[in-house]
Amino acid sequence: MIDVYCTRGTFADPQALARDLAAAVMRWEKVPNLPLFRQNTAAFVHEMPSGTISNVDGEGNYVRVQVLTPIGVLDREKQLGVVKELTEIVARASGDVALAHRTWVLLYESPDGGWGLDGHASTGADIAQAARQQLAELGRPGSSRA
Repeated sequence: MIDVYCTRGTFADPQALARDLAAAVMRWEKVPNLPLFRQNTAAFVHEMPSGTISNVDGEGNYVRVQVLTPIGVLDREKQLGVVKELTEIVARASGDVALAHRTWVLLYESPDGGWGLDGHASTGADIAQAARQQLAELGRPGSSRA
């Protein structure tokens, strides 16, 4: 899950931003391109009124992107890559390349069993089993492991 906090009007098309961020996180997590992951990797853009974001100097033209992934999914290479790509997506979507210098990306890991899906607090093993089942139903290679 991805949460974006910004001042209202920062992005002309918040839904396109959300979709692009979700797709990028899914790529960096390297999960199979399955409905299970496509339909449950999402971004939420929280547009806040002007004057509700500020640094110590009173400047409020910042964006914060929070990414929650299952524990252990992003190794150091993936952390570096996803932060870089999400920052680039945010800056491009705003039309202000300098926004990259004012975009914070925070990575959080959910503990095993702390990731709810379909009303169930899923473990990594639960998610892997659901992915294997979808792969098998679709007749895709890799259905014996996920």
